[in-house]
Amino acid sequence: MPNTPDHFTQALNALIPGLTAPLTIAVSGGPDSLALLLLAQRARPGHIQAATVDHALRPDSAQEAADVAKICAAYGIPHVTLKDSWHSDSRQGLQAAARAHRYRLLDAYCHANAIPYLLTAHHRDDQAETLLLRLARGAGLTGLTGVRATRPLLPGSTVTLVRPLLDTSRADLIAIVGEAGLTPVADPSNQDPRHDRTHARALLAVTPWLDPARLAATAVHLTAAETALAWAADREAAVRIRRLAPDHRRLDPTDLPHELRRRLVLRCLEPGPPPRGDALDRFIARLDAGQTAMLGVTVAHATPNGWTFRPAPPRRPTRNTV
Repeated sequence: MPNTPDHFTQALNALIPGLTAPLTIAVSGGPDSLALLLLAQRARPGHIQAATVDHALRPDSAQEAADVAKICAAYGIPHVTLKDSWHSDSRQGLQAAARAHRYRLLDAYCHANAIPYLLTAHHRDDQAETLLLRLARGAGLTGLTGVRATRPLLPGSTVTLVRPLLDTSRADLIAIVGEAGLTPVADPSNQDPRHDRTHARALLAVTPWLDPARLAATAVHLTAAETALAWAADREAAVRIRRLAPDHRRLDPTDLPHELRRRLVLRCLEPGPPPRGDALDRFIARLDAGQTAMLGVTVAHATPNGWTFRPAPPRRPTRNTV
């Protein structure tokens, strides 16, 4: 079974080969993160510590963090509660803003304590829910790859986020916590209909043919396809993109499939912000038509020798007239 200690240890060792590397476990007190704590303690005793972020979103949050600290103390695991003032960005939504705040605090803690790895309890059902949500939003291949097993915790961070439970079901994790005699926290936000993920979870629960294991496997296949396309884009970029000046590039788009052209054009737009929605496709369509196109801070021209990209000239300030 995928919830056995041996299975978890093998998965963790494949992701983190150094058997003595210090690890931080993000523990909210819910069944998923408590199960991760127990499995990690069995796999790497003496090399883990736990961190709980108190967002202060519920009256009981401080007590829940204290309860996690008691559980950790019973197992001889060092624990810290992280708390700092923050506010929700209305453009992100509450859950996304809380996650961003949580990762910032955990990243700072790991850096301050020279801990190179942070483990979270994302599991197979999370993977299936994420795939459904991104399908509903019309995500491209990169978005449909779902949750990665490892990645930098934050852009540019030296802390690696590790998710060793992606092939383990929510039911298995609940069973582990029950067998240990622990009572997990019940987060009411998991049932809040204002959150899209709540609806995805409910859909999976009542639709037998939407098997989370198969959906998670699909995300793995899509990840392999994304990796192959990224590899192909690297090879094409090496021969098709020429830097004419520090901020001036030329791309040869001849006979490239549309998806590879999109990826190479994105490289020519760097370091500008990534475009949203269908802006990139409209930008490429103008170049295909032989027209000048502008996107963000970049202007591009279609020439006989390819497409050239350079910074757009600064906009003139608008004068107020009386």
